[in-house]
Amino acid sequence: MHAPPYASAAAAVPPQAHAGSSGPYPEPAADAPLVVFDFDHTLYDGDSGSHLFAWLIKRDWWRLLLALLIAPLAGPMIAWLPTRRRGISAFVWVGSLGMRGVAQFDAAIDRYVATHTDAIQARLLPVALEVLRAHRQAGDRVVIATGAPPELARAILAFVAHHDLPVVGTLVGPKYGAIGAVRHCHHRMKMTMLRDAGYTAPVVMAYSDSSADLPLLQAAQRPVVVNPKPKRVEMFRRVLPPGTEILNWGCPGRGGAPVTRPE
Repeated sequence: MHAPPYASAAAAVPPQAHAGSSGPYPEPAADAPLVVFDFDHTLYDGDSGSHLFAWLIKRDWWRLLLALLIAPLAGPMIAWLPTRRRGISAFVWVGSLGMRGVAQFDAAIDRYVATHTDAIQARLLPVALEVLRAHRQAGDRVVIATGAPPELARAILAFVAHHDLPVVGTLVGPKYGAIGAVRHCHHRMKMTMLRDAGYTAPVVMAYSDSSADLPLLQAAQRPVVVNPKPKRVEMFRRVLPPGTEILNWGCPGRGGAPVTRPE
């Protein structure tokens, strides 16, 4: 498998991988290299789930009030890895209170995406999308593994002709009169969910910004850190193989060697 464009700041971009190219992509062979992309801060500038749940909460004044009431407790929980799931779940509960099932939740996601098209498209990172396209055009077996709900990642990727891309994400279901995570695609569970979804081959390349994805990055033959928090860069250098690329694909305020998209 050749290095895709923008995997390295010095890499040349083959003409067939320019932004104007799109599917259909070749069907990956059974033994094609497995390539895994995180979504938030990797393909998308920001936390897509937080943007969704902020919109869900702001729909009603009482949801916003309830979110403000729980924020002093739930907010700090999100900042600490062992309690992050509980903190996020609290706000998910507020935003989805009254929903009766996953179909209603997915319909709300589709409404959110349909009414925020310009803002969402502006957050999709062109350099990242070039890398994604190049892997697909090379026939690699590409999968998105994200902590966001799969329907959200799928709906956003549909903007850029990747609607058919497989997504492994957080599974949700009815919980306490709302919607909650049944299985959170996060940290070690992300690897478990990938395997359970049938992605049992060795991970050849993995792209992620997050220290929560260390199990994924460490499992990859060639990890690539993209758009990390600046304070995490030295940690990644310590725990990942020497020479691991740490790049910035266009996320302002994030670390990594800047990679620009040629005109």
